[in-house]
Amino acid sequence: MGAKNCPETPRQKMIAMMYLVLTALLALNVSKDILNAFVIVNDSIMETNRIFKGKVESNYKTFEQAMAIMPDKVRDAYEKAKIVKQEADKLVALIETMKYEVVAECEGLTPEEVKKMEEEMLKSNKPFLAEISSKDNYDTPTHYFFKGCDEVKGEGNCKVFQLKTAIINFKKKMEELLGKYKDRVSLGLNVEKEFPTVEGDRTASWQITNFYHTILAANVVLLNKLILEVRNAEADVVGMLYASVDLEGFSFDKVGAKVIAQSNYVLQGEKYRAEIFVAAYDSRQQPKIIIGSDVDTVNLQVIGDQQVIEGKDGYGIYEVQAAGLGERKYGGIIEIISKNGQVMKYPFRSSYFVAAPSATVSPEKMNVFYIGVDNPVSVSVPGVPNEKVRVSISNGSMISQGSGKYIVRVSGGTESVITVSAELGSGTVRQMGVAKFRVKKLPTPKPYIAGKPGGNYSKAEVLASPYVTAVMENFDFDIRYDVISYTFTYKNPAGDLIDIQGVGYQMTSDMKTKIQNAKKGERFWFDNITAKGPDGTKNLGSVIIRITN
Repeated sequence: MGAKNCPETPRQKMIAMMYLVLTALLALNVSKDILNAFVIVNDSIMETNRIFKGKVESNYKTFEQAMAIMPDKVRDAYEKAKIVKQEADKLVALIETMKYEVVAECEGLTPEEVKKMEEEMLKSNKPFLAEISSKDNYDTPTHYFFKGCDEVKGEGNCKVFQLKTAIINFKKKMEELLGKYKDRVSLGLNVEKEFPTVEGDRTASWQITNFYHTILAANVVLLNKLILEVRNAEADVVGMLYASVDLEGFSFDKVGAKVIAQSNYVLQGEKYRAEIFVAAYDSRQQPKIIIGSDVDTVNLQVIGDQQVIEGKDGYGIYEVQAAGLGERKYGGIIEIISKNGQVMKYPFRSSYFVAAPSATVSPEKMNVFYIGVDNPVSVSVPGVPNEKVRVSISNGSMISQGSGKYIVRVSGGTESVITVSAELGSGTVRQMGVAKFRVKKLPTPKPYIAGKPGGNYSKAEVLASPYVTAVMENFDFDIRYDVISYTFTYKNPAGDLIDIQGVGYQMTSDMKTKIQNAKKGERFWFDNITAKGPDGTKNLGSVIIRITN
């Protein structure tokens, strides 16, 4: 739908040549050699798509930079460029979905499996089509593309007509976005024209010519070629929108100096690094940059000790060792030669913050690591994202829980040292600090009878809660010990001490009977109370109870 007089770009000539090759291949009998040719052509197109996609993305980056510099002048074209990207991505997604679906039907796979196979082949630099066993299948692809429509015209409720309609709508949208510039861009994607048949006695529609009774290998190649054509149209439209802004027409009184730092937060001893340039100016200019402690923006004079930086490719790099602590301000002037030979000066100011290397390791329970249990800690480095923080421990392990939180487990020793490092903007890893923790065994729990650590009890009190338990007194961790055995001792009428063995934490019926029949002041002993916890089995000692009523 581009202008008839619009010359083809080199990219479009390349795509047209690929189409001629495909048409010639389709006219031949399908032999092994022909199938291999499809494999080679498809691999070439996919590689071209990959490279071309990166170039298209760079067009959008250029637009974003222009938007940051002159938003009022660029905004309209920039918003249109975003719509171009949205529409192109939507059409490419439709084409890729059809590609995965038709291969899936021929191979007995799911579309997701086909997509994953293609991704794996690309990673290993192997031809995708080489892994497809049904490359010469034409019945299944024809049924996929033409099910539900007229197979003479290829129109109706079917995949191939859906694809053609989407392409036509995409081209109309591109022309709408281009407005008065539409005659300057040849969009390609000629899906509305009629094509001569192989016999040459009549013509057929685009969809019949390309997808009716054509083998799967040809379908895959043609779909990938369509993606290339869409990206080509996308690039040309965005390029035309960008050209319509006429960046070269910016007047210099509206251009300002720019400072882009790797980071405005640096550590003492590290280097602060920033790019300083005049935005949207000719990159062939070699600016002269004069930096001091500040700048007089009225008289265009640099204040303080001056440092001169010779620019290259339109910008200069300011790099200084981060000394001292706190905020560091600087300012300066960029000098460039205008087109009429005049020296133009542009002031700039910026600052960065110098901090001493530091790390915070905060125990969430106690300042001690206990053996055999999960010890939660939080680790952070001021000014450094959590994902850039690295931790290690001297004797144990640290398991990340996300958001700077870790679970520490230690197995022994008396001290653990956590070392914290950070991956800085320059790519280097620097130690930020260490934290030391004492390592202890878990304290022995206290034995309780009926919820108390011994002493005076009423019969009702004991019989209402006839349990021997282990309690961690004044301990922040949620640790549990279970009583597994004990010895219950009482005096018989003759004054002899009689033992009854208890298993588990519950008193036996015999023990409860003895307590029920006890007289006021009578005592009972619970000895050799043993409990099991996360660090093994422990003897908790004894508890004496005295019946008061």
